[in-house]
Amino acid sequence: MKTCRVIDPKKFLWLESMMQNLTKIGGLAAIGCGLTYVIGFVFLVTVLAPLGAGSDAKDYGAMIAFAAENHAVMAIWNMTIYVVNGVLLAVLAVALWSRLKPETPGLAQVSLVFGGLWATLVIAAGMVANVGLKEAISVFDADPARAAELFQIFSTVENGLGGGNEIAGGVWILMLSIAGLMRAGLSKPLSGLGCVIGACGLVSAIPALSEIAGAVFGLGFIVWFFWVGIALLRSGPEAA
Repeated sequence: MKTCRVIDPKKFLWLESMMQNLTKIGGLAAIGCGLTYVIGFVFLVTVLAPLGAGSDAKDYGAMIAFAAENHAVMAIWNMTIYVVNGVLLAVLAVALWSRLKPETPGLAQVSLVFGGLWATLVIAAGMVANVGLKEAISVFDADPARAAELFQIFSTVENGLGGGNEIAGGVWILMLSIAGLMRAGLSKPLSGLGCVIGACGLVSAIPALSEIAGAVFGLGFIVWFFWVGIALLRSGPEAA
């Protein structure tokens, strides 16, 4: 008869020690989010933009041909900008909720809900992107036109979940920024930037303004992520 090994609780003391400082963990998560955005923008501008990605003139045939030759690269890119980013967003949302709740509990709670919602949508977009990519590539050799059609369909769903408009992310950062302007744990300059980013996120739902608003939203968030990450890392310890 096999005996069950008892796990020594002392092996997990390092994890408990980490979780006792949620603010610092949130700061690292924010910087990680900023890095995923930088990676995403660099790859988009240097590799995918010549294929029409990020514009209304997408060449889905060229994009799926590139993806078929570079499946691993595209899959890693999708994982980075969506799944990794979404996980880090969830951690950051909890850290900021914990920081803001003593002074503005209502706004903090709403921000936590929308932060979790946004993280969920971002992760879902990444899953759809990679599943769609695999399905389209599987028929590319036999029927390139069908592969391009599948890629377009899955890309539309992916875009609807994680980039076509930025309502969830816009509301999240607006709630955080309003709380910050009420002197609840975030500086006023940082909160002012957040208000601009949040407004652009809401405006991105307007078709005529979606492209420029989305660009300001994404680039602004890069600055905001690094800024809030540094602010959290420099702040005093806070129990989880």
